[in-house]
Amino acid sequence: MSEKKRKPSGELRQSQVLTTFGPGSMVDLPTRSVVISGLTYWKGDRQFVREDRLRYKVSKSLGLPDGQDIQLYSPPQQSNDPQAAMTGIDAFVFPTWFLAQVDRTSEINRKVYRTRPLVSWSAVKDGLKFEGKQVQAVPVRFVQACTNGHLSDINWYAFAHNDFETICRRPLWLDEGGSGSDFEEIFVRCECGKRRPLSEAKLKDSKVLGKCQGHRPWLGPRGQENCVGHVINSAGEPIATNQPEYNRLLVRSASNAYFTQILSVISMPDQEAELKKAVDRFYEEDLQYAEDLADIQKELKKPKFADLSEFGANTVWTEIKRRKSGLTTPEKSIKQVELEALLTCPEEMGKEIPSSNQEFQGYALRLDTLDSKWRSSIDRVVLVHRLREVVALIGFTRFEAAMPNIEGEIDDLAINIRRADLDFEPKWVPTIENLGEGVFISLKKSAIEQWLKQPNVKARADKLEQGFYKWLDTRGIPRDKAQFPGAAYIMLHSLSHLLITAVSLDCGYASSAIRERIYAFDKIGYGILLHTGTSGSEGTLGGLVEVGRRIEYHLGKALEYGRLCSNDPVCAQHQPNDEQEDRLLHGAACHGCLLIAETSCERRNEMLDRALVINTVAGLGAEFFPDTLQ
Repeated sequence: MSEKKRKPSGELRQSQVLTTFGPGSMVDLPTRSVVISGLTYWKGDRQFVREDRLRYKVSKSLGLPDGQDIQLYSPPQQSNDPQAAMTGIDAFVFPTWFLAQVDRTSEINRKVYRTRPLVSWSAVKDGLKFEGKQVQAVPVRFVQACTNGHLSDINWYAFAHNDFETICRRPLWLDEGGSGSDFEEIFVRCECGKRRPLSEAKLKDSKVLGKCQGHRPWLGPRGQENCVGHVINSAGEPIATNQPEYNRLLVRSASNAYFTQILSVISMPDQEAELKKAVDRFYEEDLQYAEDLADIQKELKKPKFADLSEFGANTVWTEIKRRKSGLTTPEKSIKQVELEALLTCPEEMGKEIPSSNQEFQGYALRLDTLDSKWRSSIDRVVLVHRLREVVALIGFTRFEAAMPNIEGEIDDLAINIRRADLDFEPKWVPTIENLGEGVFISLKKSAIEQWLKQPNVKARADKLEQGFYKWLDTRGIPRDKAQFPGAAYIMLHSLSHLLITAVSLDCGYASSAIRERIYAFDKIGYGILLHTGTSGSEGTLGGLVEVGRRIEYHLGKALEYGRLCSNDPVCAQHQPNDEQEDRLLHGAACHGCLLIAETSCERRNEMLDRALVINTVAGLGAEFFPDTLQ
């Protein structure tokens, strides 16, 4: 069969390439397992994605030197031309060790084990034969990786013999007792008589799998690099050593085998950036000579300054004074630009009609349309008819996920887990555009500030903070390298989860199709944006906009759901600083009340506590919303 007509081994949606099956991830196929290739091996046409703010943040996160550009492109798209070259993403067979599916048992120390021979890919790819008969083979479940994201096959001969210099090459067998899920009952056995339990590789800080050789199978035969180990010094900084990391045992299908690192930006107008561009056009020839506000007012009456006059003379004069003084403008975070745009949306004049020509279109509801009992806590509701979310994949980690901070940017927290590269040299990153709609709710800054001063709120915040720092301690993360997000953020985050559950029952979208963005800035404001986002037009059907018009009803339902959990009183009485329960990032939160699909949550279902939102059966008195609002 020709290369052009050969069918691919599997198909993925573009969004899956960024969230689950990106470069370096392992995917099960019917007869083997593969690792998704790096960007060098992605073939076909890619669409350019324009989003300058995201491109800058990606470049900064990757630590690229000034002047080195990074581009945003969509994953390869399938061509409708039957004569076009094959489009797709390559994959490499991994692991290269298999288990032959033979029905054998062995009795060792009065225990019966299911035993299967370990065989290599070279013996499997052309049809495996065992004792003269054709047999099937499945990929072995166990591989090894290091904290740099490197990945490789376990040296099974060295492991079985407890000797990396062994020359024995007699057949190897995997003995499994019970259901095969207990590592204490899984042994690697050589026919020479050596036998070793796999559980030895699971011990904390175990070095039995040897030093990492820096293999990167997703980058093909040339993917190997030097593995550099790191230690955390007394200042909490990761310091490179002269030795490689030690390999750790990794179950191929385990949830900690692959964590994508993505950055997302909602394309919103940045008024400050637009002002700077407008001033740039006239500064050198005209505006730098202005001496006071009166000069600017006179200049803006001229026709050639028509675009600039829209910003107002005071705003333009402030920017000119900043330039003359030599002061630099503090760099804005991803979420700061979004929040400022949402807080300055014009008021709705009637039922506005969404425009297909705009990337962002939002209108604020008139506050007098809100029930008076909500006005003490809510100061703005914005109906977002259209929004565009741009998501870029910048790398991945293994064993531990690096959570974004409250400003929406990657925060590695010095966890001694480093991001693995998508390619040899980053020139572009996979990016997708999602179109959607949403509703934004801004809570009164003064109301939150007063609430944070209450003794019961401070006491609850202290316990949540203690739990957060104990969580850092259990992972060896220096406390001064991580920032507790604060009670206001946790309250908003918990309210967002309750609201997602409430609106999904009414707006027609599944709860997993609604996403959140939490804004908690002491100097700017506090708010929640619930939005949809799909690569087609399904995310703009108007469901969330109509939810915004009945926001009091949905907020009331959300508070009702938060008051009582099916796991109460156990859930409500959980202490976040209790190390015995191993839920150090949760207050009153569990699968029965606050936890939702991880694709919807911006912090992987962590930093939640409904006791900060509404009064629970524990009666802590730390709630932001009074019972009368249910």
